[in-house]
Amino acid sequence: MSKTPEQIAREASAWWTTEIVDIQPGRIGIRGYPIEQLIGRLRFPEMIWLMLRGETPQREQADLLEAALVAAVDHGPHAPSIAISRMAVTCGLPINGAMASAINALDDIHGGAGEQCMELMQQVAAAVEGREPTLELVERVLDEYTAAHGKIVPGFGHRWHGTDPRAVRLLQLVRDAQARGVVDGRFATIGTLVEEALGRRKGTRIPMNIDGATAVIYLELGFPAGLGRGLFILSRSVGILAHAWEQKQQGGRIKGPMPPSVPYTYTGPQARDLR
Repeated sequence: MSKTPEQIAREASAWWTTEIVDIQPGRIGIRGYPIEQLIGRLRFPEMIWLMLRGETPQREQADLLEAALVAAVDHGPHAPSIAISRMAVTCGLPINGAMASAINALDDIHGGAGEQCMELMQQVAAAVEGREPTLELVERVLDEYTAAHGKIVPGFGHRWHGTDPRAVRLLQLVRDAQARGVVDGRFATIGTLVEEALGRRKGTRIPMNIDGATAVIYLELGFPAGLGRGLFILSRSVGILAHAWEQKQQGGRIKGPMPPSVPYTYTGPQARDLR
């Protein structure tokens, strides 16, 4: 039996459903709030929170989220995503193409450590089951984690920084927020215990890095691990945009990862003839 036009219209209208935005002619509602009430009153971190969580945060919660977003915006043109954005511009891509190319590189290895660290910390929290976390329990979870994912523990250690200055500052802000009752400090404690456990295993301190510190903040604020990479991408997109724009002003044409004067290493067969 064929459908009536009314049935088709209802089916089409029900195809997508959303609790996020309600748009009608002359009206835009975000989570129920008229957009004109949000403009000029909500800061960008508060808008991110509203979009993802459905409600506006307390000011101190938004401050902590903002600190994490600010901390991770850039780490120089040696970071693959930043380098990609600059190379893409020299290949003729517009800003949006350069940004898209760079963001596509932010996957499990480059860009995924924060989300992975959140998963590890949540695994510890689940094992604790409401009790205070202990070093012994953390070591047991680390054994399970490394058995499943390999020896690299995301969120700790850094190839450039012996001590990551961003992590130091962010953890200080978390402890300050804990003292004011904004967060409970559970994941900050878990992160510190993971750092201690890794130090025991390696025989030297393996400090928390930016990915670990932002993982602590996002979990303290109640964000699920599945949003960790997206939040990092929101932050790093600022650096990607800035570098793409700077490269556009500098010019340059088809710049690869190394200048032509720096050769790569060829490891194939010696020159030979096809006979």
